Amino acid sequence: MRHALIAAMAALMALSCVGPKTTTCTNPLTYTDIPDNDVIRVGKDYYMVSTTMYFCPGAPIMHSRDLVHWDIVSYVYDCLEDDEIYNLQNGKNAYGKGQWAASLKYHDGEFYALFIANDQGKTYIYHSPDIEASYWDRYVIDRPFHDAGLLFEGDRVFIAWGNRNIYLTELEPDFSGVRSEDKLIFSTPEGYMLGDEGSHFYHIGDWYYVLTINWPWGGVRTETCWRSRNIDGPYEARTILQGAFDGRRDGVAQGAIFDTPKGDWYAMMFQDHGAVGRIPTLQPLTWVDGWPILGDDTVPVKEFEVNLRPKGRNRTWSHDEFDCTELDLIWQWNHKPLDGAWSLSRDKGNLTIDAMPATGIFDARNVLTQRTVGPKCTSIACVDAAKLEPGGHAGLCAFQSHFGAIEVERTNDDIYIVTRTHEGEFMRIPAEQPKVQFKIDYDFDTDTAKFSFSYDGVSWITADCLLQMRYTLDFFTGYRSALYCYSTEEAEAGSASFDFFHQTVNQ
Repeated sequence: MRHALIAAMAALMALSCVGPKTTTCTNPLTYTDIPDNDVIRVGKDYYMVSTTMYFCPGAPIMHSRDLVHWDIVSYVYDCLEDDEIYNLQNGKNAYGKGQWAASLKYHDGEFYALFIANDQGKTYIYHSPDIEASYWDRYVIDRPFHDAGLLFEGDRVFIAWGNRNIYLTELEPDFSGVRSEDKLIFSTPEGYMLGDEGSHFYHIGDWYYVLTINWPWGGVRTETCWRSRNIDGPYEARTILQGAFDGRRDGVAQGAIFDTPKGDWYAMMFQDHGAVGRIPTLQPLTWVDGWPILGDDTVPVKEFEVNLRPKGRNRTWSHDEFDCTELDLIWQWNHKPLDGAWSLSRDKGNLTIDAMPATGIFDARNVLTQRTVGPKCTSIACVDAAKLEPGGHAGLCAFQSHFGAIEVERTNDDIYIVTRTHEGEFMRIPAEQPKVQFKIDYDFDTDTAKFSFSYDGVSWITADCLLQMRYTLDFFTGYRSALYCYSTEEAEAGSASFDFFHQTVNQ
């Protein structure tokens, strides 16, 4: 009897150690700007790439084991080009451009990420045998293929690409150029304000599939599947996901489909969500007569169980005490950083940024950014401006073209705490000391942000300035919190040190 009881207890303990067999997915998956995703599976590992446009390093790779928790593990490239655009010289920049809609594939032991950069007018194909190692090798084709989906067919390489008119093009196997003429394989019918684009290209079973996003007049953004038994057509179409979601009129669409080792299928699609950006959702997939139907019979799903055990962590944003020798992968620079003008070792335990000449934050070098998080979040940064010289500005910014910032500004006379937005200056008061904590409270239910400062992190003074945030296409990215230091003089103006950056999500 005693042995039977021990065996039963051991069995119960074993079951308790196993834990849940499924993972609960509540959409949005991570309430932050991760648009234009593509997802692949290699063994039990899932990898997702996303658009980050002008930010450097670019094309973040995120890893998951359960499709719910995603962690940034690497970047495809450090900077697309070392030119006037990415060095913010002579009035040039890559705002609203840069890296768009990467197509991620794994073929013969190599990972590939193909995308365009509109500021360069080129298509880039980065490749690496190790997806979790940053800064891959690359091939470059001197023409842009809009929102191309990459497909390997044995030793041949194809892309489906275009906007409204979708073309099939074969590339050289070594990616040295184009092998075939562009072939039109389908076009958006009448009645759509946004034509088909965002192609994702698959060969599953007997069918070739091209998944696209479009937008019918009077409707919402829609995911459409085009299929054919022959790669060059003819293609037939069916709506596979359509509907307003989560209290918003914005539809859920554009992304990838993929399977699990258990044979289940899922899709990752994003939703435009105002100022926070374009946020990802995970949707179940059911095959119906050879069509991949997403959500609940094409209706986006808020919550469901993923048939994978919970594993991993969410880490697309985080706190930072700046006590490491390298920047955390959660950070991206606004354009190409100027090495030597920032440091994590010069003032140990702090991030130091030199005040390089600029007209404002948008052409300042070494602006360091991190995603904001919905539905509400708070960003706090501690800034020491003791080494800032006249003409120097250093602070915390809600970064988009309709920006808002709270900062320390040093003049010939004094140090001031200043709040300004794209509309102008709202507050200027003398600072009691050069070390100040700045805070931005983001509310993405109302798309507003407010700004505060404190000398001790306990008592806060809120500026009489409420920023109405807007997601604008001139930047094409969700709001980020940015740490910056620059000089409005023609020469350098010292430096500022950032002791920490803390971000918390508020429900």
